Amino acid sequence: MATITRSLSTKTDGNDRVEFMLRINSNRTTRVRVRSGIFVPKDRFTDGKFVYPRANPKLTAELRSIENKLLSLEQLIFSLCETTAPEKLTKDFFEKEIYRFHNPKKERKPKEVEAKLQKKFVELVEEFPDKRGLSEWRHRRYGVLSRSLHRFELYRKVKRRLPYKLDFEMFTTEVLEEYEEFLRNEPAIFDKYPKIFEEFPAETRKARKSRRPFEKGDNTIIGIFACLRTFFKWANEEGLTNNNPFARYHGKTTERYGTPIYITIKERDIIADFDLSANKPLEVQRDIFIFHCCIGCRISDLMRLTPANIINGYVEYIASKTKADRSDVIRVPLTQRAKDILEKYKDVEKDGKILPFISSQKYNVAIKKIFKTCGITRIVTVLNPTTGEEEQRPIDEIASSHLARRTFVGNLYKKVKDPNLVGALSGHKEGSRAFARYREIDDDLKKEMIGFIE
Repeated sequence: MATITRSLSTKTDGNDRVEFMLRINSNRTTRVRVRSGIFVPKDRFTDGKFVYPRANPKLTAELRSIENKLLSLEQLIFSLCETTAPEKLTKDFFEKEIYRFHNPKKERKPKEVEAKLQKKFVELVEEFPDKRGLSEWRHRRYGVLSRSLHRFELYRKVKRRLPYKLDFEMFTTEVLEEYEEFLRNEPAIFDKYPKIFEEFPAETRKARKSRRPFEKGDNTIIGIFACLRTFFKWANEEGLTNNNPFARYHGKTTERYGTPIYITIKERDIIADFDLSANKPLEVQRDIFIFHCCIGCRISDLMRLTPANIINGYVEYIASKTKADRSDVIRVPLTQRAKDILEKYKDVEKDGKILPFISSQKYNVAIKKIFKTCGITRIVTVLNPTTGEEEQRPIDEIASSHLARRTFVGNLYKKVKDPNLVGALSGHKEGSRAFARYREIDDDLKKEMIGFIE
């Protein structure tokens, strides 16, 4: 998560004003200090806050305008940090973007802009991932956003009993707050207005009728708003609108995550060696889970693996989540335990995959049953995804496919303590931000690392 720290230049201009300086930290290596091009009267910004006069309406209005402009610039910088490749986030890059902020392009053809504006707001949201060449994972995130916007549009229409259509200019800060409230209250809204959810369901799993949506936690809503913020940034760049409803939006903007929960190597081996021969289907999913713990990929990548991904004792793949941003080949040496599992299912029908996978939903159900059956039921502290509050739960109740990935990463971190090296094996985007050499890490070093989890 990028951070911006404000400070003031030591020099004043001819009007006794000082310029805001912005220190931008977007990752471990990107730390730059740039001029904002925004000035404030001397002594009207102290201790990180604007100092508003008590009885000077003209100066108050001027300061509010400066503050809003500064907020808009900072929101632009946050969006740039989210959507731009880390290696491009240089001082020169930010300076050019700040110049563009103060000097927006005028040359765009009116007919081109008008043609885009003829489309519905939500239609443009739906097209956005293709226009930006985003990954499959981000396509899904924008699908969630567009369906929720459709429902929000229908909800306001039904509630107010008036024709209603979302557009750029009506998206004020107040409407953002109303949209947030709508997302939080969707289960109750479903109960009152079920028809809203028939065409644009909140839950896309196949069912005879629309499913009642689950309560959304802070992190889910923050993720939806991050997509919407990025969309508005693009719309501003394209000349579709000058509106930026996020400039004064004060809702939660930072996702909160608890300490990663994972099992120890000892617990992993207990599960791996537990006799499940009396329940063959469960034994199969146990073996897949253990293999998953040995290679540490995301569930979406695991279920795409075929024999072609196994090359000279390594599993090789490109992470689907980050494929559009970078095409790094992740190469993970196979442990002996992982090799044994592949050998065990060599002659089993697997529909062209490396292992006999079932759906991710059924896989997650099986993992919970495996943990309980094997006696891995210790209490752990987790964040409730809806309330954001800490709570204590048996680990078998919260176990899922992602726990396999965390087990891989967590146990490596304990031994190696270098996120760059671990990131080269897990495909974490955070790992690739620091150095371009991640994809060139020596294979012998990788083998030495993988030995830590034998």
